[in-house]
Amino acid sequence: MKNAVGRELPEQIGNYTVKPFAGTGKAQKVLPPVVSKRQPRLGPEDGKKLCESLQEAIRKTGLKDGMTISFHHSFREGDMIIGQVLTAIRALGIKGLRFAPSAVVNIKNPSIVDFVKDGTIDRIEASGIRGELGDAVIDGLMEQPVILRPHGARPRAIETGELQIDVAFIGASASDEYGNCTGQIGPNACGSLGYSFVDAANAAQVVIVTDNLVEYPCCPTSISQQYVDYVVVIDQIGDPAKIGAGAARMTKNPRDLMIASRAADAIAASRLFKDGFSFQTGAGAISIACTNYLAERMEERGIKASFALGGMTANIIEMFKKGLVRVLECSQSFDAVAARAIAEYPNILEIDNSVYSNPYTRGSMLDKLNFGVLGALEVDTDFNLNILTGMSGEMMGGLGGGPDVADGADISIVTIPVIRGRTPSIVPKVFTCCTPGDSVAMVVTEAGIALNPKHKYYDMLKEDLEAAGLKLVTIQYLCDLALSYTGIPKPIETTDKVVAVVEYRDGTVIDVIRQIKR
Repeated sequence: MKNAVGRELPEQIGNYTVKPFAGTGKAQKVLPPVVSKRQPRLGPEDGKKLCESLQEAIRKTGLKDGMTISFHHSFREGDMIIGQVLTAIRALGIKGLRFAPSAVVNIKNPSIVDFVKDGTIDRIEASGIRGELGDAVIDGLMEQPVILRPHGARPRAIETGELQIDVAFIGASASDEYGNCTGQIGPNACGSLGYSFVDAANAAQVVIVTDNLVEYPCCPTSISQQYVDYVVVIDQIGDPAKIGAGAARMTKNPRDLMIASRAADAIAASRLFKDGFSFQTGAGAISIACTNYLAERMEERGIKASFALGGMTANIIEMFKKGLVRVLECSQSFDAVAARAIAEYPNILEIDNSVYSNPYTRGSMLDKLNFGVLGALEVDTDFNLNILTGMSGEMMGGLGGGPDVADGADISIVTIPVIRGRTPSIVPKVFTCCTPGDSVAMVVTEAGIALNPKHKYYDMLKEDLEAAGLKLVTIQYLCDLALSYTGIPKPIETTDKVVAVVEYRDGTVIDVIRQIKR
């Protein structure tokens, strides 16, 4: 069967029943009943939640073969918790687990691939996978397909019982012995724990893993003791210096700086750019540069934003300190400066990922967002975005909040070069569709800005950007230009085996990824 973006989908993939994507604005109106693993429970009889080791905590949770475990990804490349927990689980001989972190970080030594190969893990559900694990999945490592969900779809899946978590392991840079904890203070602070709030509230058992035990009560408290069953102290939970690895980084590339400046000009040209506007710019190289240029445009025009949303970086913190933004709504912290800032300023708020991006939460914060700046690996002539797979089919990214921001923001702006190396970024058809084109307002490149004629604000944007003298081109022009540089790439050959399912924010399937022929 075909879905609304024309992707061929099987009706059934193993035990997974495919619900085809029906289009933006056509999300499921009737949700399944809420099914939570969390049950009322008395506190421990001896008044102690502190365990001597990870193995003791795992035994006390009653973790068994076939259950589901979860983690958050706030430490990103610097995470040291996942490997230690999985090693302890393997030592206990527990097998066949569903591994359901908010995102899969590219941890090494031990590699997650090792735990799949030895049977500790047999299912994975996350927002994206990359590195060694991503390569192995593309090559058909797992019998069951990986389920990939954008950030807004994960809390929806948990709260409706589609993804039921048996044990959540939550890393915290400070915790007391009864489980009140935070990521904002301590020697290895990671900042916002917003991606783990839904796990804490819905998992059958919650284990806090920390390397900094503080006097009761922990202050500030991000997750309350009422959600916590056990606390474990280990030597080190993560390396904050590596939080930004592979994510937040600066660029000196003249092409990228040109794209970033042009995107800021597009925002400044819009009639929505006025006192009280809101924005999210992300942590990619072009996005960070765009944030800096946006700050300059705001200072030049004397305009202040009401709030910035999503993952925070040091340069957005600097905008806040200058008084350019009134409130920062922080779902995750992309560097050490942003990680510390929440505890230092009352108007920098740690927010639950569900209220940030879940469309089924009586209105998410994205519904109040004016501008969202996004990155992509590919854009096609229908404005569909690929943020997962490269031109050779390898896993290169994660869904993250991209599909959510594109759908929620008034104006979604994709910043992307026409080509990368010898690979076109603007293509006739994306290899993997992750974000539907009708939710994308414009694509900004070094060769010009392509407005989406099907977007609800097309007429307004065309008028505003033309009045500002910005170079407008068609998406077909950008595609032709890209292919004139690179030639037409050889099609990627795949088998019939589906190795990953790509869900949209409403839980429907927007695409599938098939095993690559080698």
